[in-house]
Amino acid sequence: MNIDLVWLPRAKAVKMAFMLAFTIVATTSLPHVTLASSIAIVVNDTAITTIDIERRSKLLRLQRAKGDLKKKAREDLIEDAIKMNEAKRLGAVVSDRQVNQSFARFASSNKMSVKQMSQMLSQAGVGASHFKEFIRVQMSWPRVVGARFNNSGQMSTEDLVSKMLERGGEKPTTTEYILQQVIFVVPTAKRKSILNQRKREADAMRARFVNCESTRDFAKGLKDVSVRDLGRVMQPALPAEWKTQIEKISPGQATGTKVTARGVEFIAICSSAKVSDDLAAEMVFRAEEARENSDGDANSKKFLKELREKARISYR
Repeated sequence: MNIDLVWLPRAKAVKMAFMLAFTIVATTSLPHVTLASSIAIVVNDTAITTIDIERRSKLLRLQRAKGDLKKKAREDLIEDAIKMNEAKRLGAVVSDRQVNQSFARFASSNKMSVKQMSQMLSQAGVGASHFKEFIRVQMSWPRVVGARFNNSGQMSTEDLVSKMLERGGEKPTTTEYILQQVIFVVPTAKRKSILNQRKREADAMRARFVNCESTRDFAKGLKDVSVRDLGRVMQPALPAEWKTQIEKISPGQATGTKVTARGVEFIAICSSAKVSDDLAAEMVFRAEEARENSDGDANSKKFLKELREKARISYR
């Protein structure tokens, strides 16, 4: 089976709060390929193999990344190794339990069991283990940046929850949304000639929106319309460009249309619910700190640059 992973924009949405969301759609089978492994890069004492690069390339392909995917895979893995080296030094690496819980949530949000998701990732050439390590980096790095620029980044989820409760009051709640994204694709070459027409079409479909179950039926008769189930997204992790609009509407409603690099799009709320578990508490806490530290993204880039300049990187 083939897998299509669609990720919400990360840079502004993540900051100090971990957020990942994707959609998986089963189509045709991929041929199984056995790869020989050799060390391609060594970052400090961490070896990156040719299989690691191949798997990351396939993950990038599923994310619909453009350009030289092998080159981008190498760069991503180098950065991951640098991030994890620092996370280990600070004791900020998230636990296997937390990674597995996130993996299970992804499977559930895409209406699959953990076993089914693992099988699909394997058939796509990515593998569950590689994807889990990707998750681990994404969850651990905000703690590292937090440890560098404030004093809460290295705390575990349990420690953060305890700290919040010490401030007084109950464990915070947040809203967990199930979202759907509709994109009226506009090719770059035709942008000037058809953008206004596509905007009218998107506005018309948005006005007819009833619920997420019927969206694909509406889209069937339309040309170049992509409907993506974005899965579960907690309020602090909503993408910045849509956050205000999403917070103002209710389940069964859609945001206004927006012209983007992809074309014209809008976001629909399939459902929402209040949650109050430890992960929600951690995300609320880190989102609050991100608001207090509006330079979170800049800090992340600055610190990664500092670490990379000091790292020992050897290409084999």
